[in-house]
Amino acid sequence: MLPDYIAKTLPRSASTRAPWYLNTAPTYAGVFLWIGFYQSIASETLDRTNLSFSLIALFVAALLCFGLFYFAPAMLGMKTGLPLYVVGSSTFGTYGGYIMPGLLMGALQVGWYSVSTDLATRFILEGLGVPVNRSALPYILVAIAWAYAIAFIASSGIRYVARVALVANIIPFIMILVVFLRTSHGFAQYTPPKHEPILGFLLLIQVVTGFFATAGAAGTDFGMENRDRRDVMWGGIVGICLAILYAAGLPMLSLAGAHVQNPGFQSYDFDGLIRLIGGRLAQAVFFLYAVASIPGACFCGFIIGNSFSTMIPSVKRTRSTFAGVTISVLLAVSGVASHLVPFFQ
Repeated sequence: MLPDYIAKTLPRSASTRAPWYLNTAPTYAGVFLWIGFYQSIASETLDRTNLSFSLIALFVAALLCFGLFYFAPAMLGMKTGLPLYVVGSSTFGTYGGYIMPGLLMGALQVGWYSVSTDLATRFILEGLGVPVNRSALPYILVAIAWAYAIAFIASSGIRYVARVALVANIIPFIMILVVFLRTSHGFAQYTPPKHEPILGFLLLIQVVTGFFATAGAAGTDFGMENRDRRDVMWGGIVGICLAILYAAGLPMLSLAGAHVQNPGFQSYDFDGLIRLIGGRLAQAVFFLYAVASIPGACFCGFIIGNSFSTMIPSVKRTRSTFAGVTISVLLAVSGVASHLVPFFQ
């Protein structure tokens, strides 16, 4: 007798699949264009090593993410038409697969969803000029409204998540470029305050791969939506490799330029860079970054629902998604979410 999460799962039919640029690429790109990825990517890395070494590290990390974390799971999903949790049972067994990668994947995404909720809520409040206080009513109300609105989109399925990503990804793509054009002048003259190039190089690879690891395993679920090997390849090259180089490379160049132009500037976080711009433009950027967090949050919400509804087939996807999101809201409001990013990395 097979467990329900295997016995009740049907493979995705070929007729329901779509090209890479309609599902895999935009959704994965949305993960990296989310500010949670590059918010602190230069901290403890760019202050240790020079720009050229940092960019090489990003290139190496992009190849590792594609080759070691994404490609094999995505190909298995494409060939079998089955989700990660069923495919994973070939490695961990029918009962081991229930926990790893089954329930564990869903639990990790609950944590990431809380991080997304916390960041988006903070950016909305900063964009509106409202003080950020997690115990205050404005933060709680915005966090609840944000989390459940995104959960509704995520519970609708990967096709709707990808459609949202296609539109919403444009915002952070442009915002990264705007900040780069405003702050990057003179980046070639940047000299790190510390001289620990090997450590900075390795830490940068660790940050990128640590951020991507669970999303890479979810490539199985994206592979289900792909028609053939070409879709798997191009979805990963554009949505992962190029997205990493753009979404991490330009912010690092921006921070390097900001330190050259402003010797008193101490921050290596991207939100510190936005505040350095100042004025209404900074407020607008904060607010737009909140909007730009939608694809990444949708991705987390989708995996939450996919994980728990697959492991516990008697619970509908919508209910499992909203249950996980409720926990995420509590983590955000309690302040736990603000400590999770370095833990995952």
